[in-house]
Amino acid sequence: MIALRRTRFDTDCRVELEHSDEFLCAHVVLANDVELGPGDRVRVHGAPIVIGFGERAVVERTATVERASTAERLWTKLAGHFEMTELYEVSFSDRTRL
Repeated sequence: MIALRRTRFDTDCRVELEHSDEFLCAHVVLANDVELGPGDRVRVHGAPIVIGFGERAVVERTATVERASTAERLWTKLAGHFEMTELYEVSFSDRTRL
């Protein structure tokens, strides 16, 4: 069946944060191994999480997963392909020493 509009559902998630001299990162791990596809969106609910320098935190939250429609998924794949080709536009110049 072809999805013509977005669908959404709520799921539990774990937010892992670290703020140190080596890392400044935040990762969201969705429960039940929910897989995301091109164009899908995830919104994590709750108050902002603030951690100080040198700290690491793991917080349990609820997230809303919004699945892209078939048309949006195809458009995202197509647009992503063209954006990826921009990375190929790299020039190398031959430098000769005097």
